Amino acid sequence: MLPVAHGTAVCGCAADPLAELGALSGRSTTSTPVRTAFVDVLGPSPSEVLRDLAAQSPNTADPAPAVLVPAFLASGYHVYQDVPREVEESAHPAVTVTPAMGPDPALARIISVRLRAAGWRPGDAVVFAAAGSSDPRARADVRRAAAMLTAQLATPVRTAYVATGAPRVPEVVAKLREEGQDRVFIASYLLAHGLFHERLHQAGATGVADPIGVHPAVVRLIADRYRAALRERFGRPVLPPTGTVIPRS
Repeated sequence: MLPVAHGTAVCGCAADPLAELGALSGRSTTSTPVRTAFVDVLGPSPSEVLRDLAAQSPNTADPAPAVLVPAFLASGYHVYQDVPREVEESAHPAVTVTPAMGPDPALARIISVRLRAAGWRPGDAVVFAAAGSSDPRARADVRRAAAMLTAQLATPVRTAYVATGAPRVPEVVAKLREEGQDRVFIASYLLAHGLFHERLHQAGATGVADPIGVHPAVVRLIADRYRAALRERFGRPVLPPTGTVIPRS
């Protein structure tokens, strides 16, 4: 199993949660070996890991299959361009790439928990903050994710972006204030703490929910993507080992 994410310049903010998510997901899929990789800022890259896996295989001409799980919350440039390019550059002959991690109703449920922990209560305004993308497919995914959170909270949410795209998070927060909202909370549609999440705390909101982070539902989501890929590749179910326990978070 090879979970792949975007890196961050903030030391450990992306690497540590991804490694933990991968390890927990591997334990929930019959002790599957897990490596992690990043498509930007951090290393190793997916192609480096895949080449290393092929080199370590007893039969380098026919290495063990690898399942690459894009740990992205929307499918944009990194999923449609970077990941396929990295797989091709690796020359690994047996790589299956799963759908991206998000959007998914499980993530909306996690975000609702994070919002409530930050102090949100029914009646408060919500800004759904995503990193953003120039790819219209990624923006469509963000809109789907926002709709899922709207359904989960039974409260309309306003979508905004941290880095790419409009409107930006501070603009939407300010607009809600102008409309008479005293309490405005930001729902972080980010996987881990980092530079993007730090910017949310400067947007003038009443409160900012933690990013999605390491959560049992995310562990199950990654493991489910992995199992589905194996079912498709080998035509048989892959079940978690008896007695598997995923820590609560």
